[in-house]
Amino acid sequence: MHSMTAFARRQEAAAGFAIAWEMRSLNQRFLDVQFRLPEELRSLEHPLREQVGQRVKRGKLICVLSLEQIGAPQSLELNRPLLLQLLAALEQVRRDAPEAHAANPIDLLHWPGMLKSAVAGEPLVAAATEVFQETLGALLKARRAEGEKLKVGFSARLDEIDGIIAESRRLTTDLAAEWRAKLKKRLAELDANVADGRLEQEVALLAQKADVAEELDRLAIHLQDARGHLEGPGPHGRRLDFITQEMMREANTLGAKSVLPKAAQITVDLKVAIEQIREQAQNIE
Repeated sequence: MHSMTAFARRQEAAAGFAIAWEMRSLNQRFLDVQFRLPEELRSLEHPLREQVGQRVKRGKLICVLSLEQIGAPQSLELNRPLLLQLLAALEQVRRDAPEAHAANPIDLLHWPGMLKSAVAGEPLVAAATEVFQETLGALLKARRAEGEKLKVGFSARLDEIDGIIAESRRLTTDLAAEWRAKLKKRLAELDANVADGRLEQEVALLAQKADVAEELDRLAIHLQDARGHLEGPGPHGRRLDFITQEMMREANTLGAKSVLPKAAQITVDLKVAIEQIREQAQNIE
């Protein structure tokens, strides 16, 4: 089990640069990977995004690369083909709008991709990719460590729900007897005579309306499904979210059928435990 929240940072010196990757992982319904890269390494985004997609299935990942040059500054290369394209476009603008101001050379140099470092070649690309892989591995390790802690909490909540189901079954077993006793007491207070057969019919009708055996059986099935899924390879988040929705549906039905104060309190405890699982499922990959 992997949590979706984690942080990792790695820094290495290679190819004349201090290369630092910083990754943050946040909750997200689907996979959303965002990169912040220096312009000279923008070409790395697509292959690195594919690497993330192979190892991460859910969550928002923010990957930031920082470069700090070591030693003397390296020479800069002008992207001449890009410059010529821009100048041609500006000439067309000047013909269509003579009142437009001439381009500032500094603005042209600030255009994305116009200047690049002479060292932004294969050595730097390879080094940045290697540090990225190390950082991603550290992030996944942190996500798994947090996920294992959440798994312990899930198991505890499932055990709690198991106990609530057992208590509800006990109350259901005694329900008919309690209804019979209450009806007899009420008839005695009213000094009314009712045939035993009629009394048993009323008891059976009331017990049938308040019968929750089917809902408890479905809850037990969902509980077993959740435990089996926890031990599976994952991803776990979406499946657990679906299971908790189904469990809450059964809990609402139990609450609607509750006729005893004790049963109503048990239903509240059940909903609280299910909601705790649902909230934690939002943090799981």
